[in-house]
Amino acid sequence: MRLAEGLPPALLELINRNSGRLTPADGRLLDVLIQDPIRAALDNGTSVSSRAGVHPASAVRLARRLGFSGYPEFRSFIQASLIEGDSDFESPAARMAARLVRAEDGGVLASLLDSEIAALQQVRHSVSAGDVRRFAEAIRDSQRVFVFGRGHSATLSALVALRLNRSGYPSVDLGAQMHQLPEALSGLKTGDVVWLLAFRRASPLVHDIRAIAAAKGATTLALTDFQAAAIDPAPDHQIAASRGALGESQSLVVPMTIANAIILDLAAIDGGRSIQSLEAFRAFRSVSGLPKALL
Repeated sequence: MRLAEGLPPALLELINRNSGRLTPADGRLLDVLIQDPIRAALDNGTSVSSRAGVHPASAVRLARRLGFSGYPEFRSFIQASLIEGDSDFESPAARMAARLVRAEDGGVLASLLDSEIAALQQVRHSVSAGDVRRFAEAIRDSQRVFVFGRGHSATLSALVALRLNRSGYPSVDLGAQMHQLPEALSGLKTGDVVWLLAFRRASPLVHDIRAIAAAKGATTLALTDFQAAAIDPAPDHQIAASRGALGESQSLVVPMTIANAIILDLAAIDGGRSIQSLEAFRAFRSVSGLPKALL
């Protein structure tokens, strides 16, 4: 039996405690369960037995050897282990399993909406108007803005750069120019702003870019979740916000909402620069003759 990385601690402890009582058939069942956490949390005993190539009653016997009245009770324990763990899972499959378990009764859409609403409500209490204003002031006073995000934050990085450019603030999405990253970073100087985005963990590149920005005198902003909050050296200004409780959907709406608030606050303090630039862009778009798909 191969114990998968990221196995919920409660399930791992249960297996270890009863290892001397387990049969070869039990081992085959547990291999199937722990190697596919999504199906482990959602399948019935007959389906699990079939995938393990053992007798249909084997799943029930395994559950009883582990101390449960039957397989449904064992499956409930697996579900609870996924949902109630004290740390999030490294395995994307295990994270998805936990979210599907939470969604089982009310449906996936309702569960995601509840998770997003709860995460946004937390932002109301954890991110202040002063936090937003400090980001906006740094951008207002900048010469150029370099935005960097990888993974899930890459989409937001592109959107932030696009909106800042349209608002009259020359911006570069570094994530879209990885092949020219050294050239872009070599030109950093005092007066530039580097806006870092990092979710779940800050990649080594985030730390590298932060260090380069510090050495060149550029101001660094960081918008992160709590898991990626530790950036060395510390950014000049940082907003860290929860994107959802452990085992829940990790919201992309939360950082997007904060970014939108920063860009709107920027328009409120830049003496009309954003408004005038947006109007100039609208006028150009209407007469440029470029295909609408490009605009």
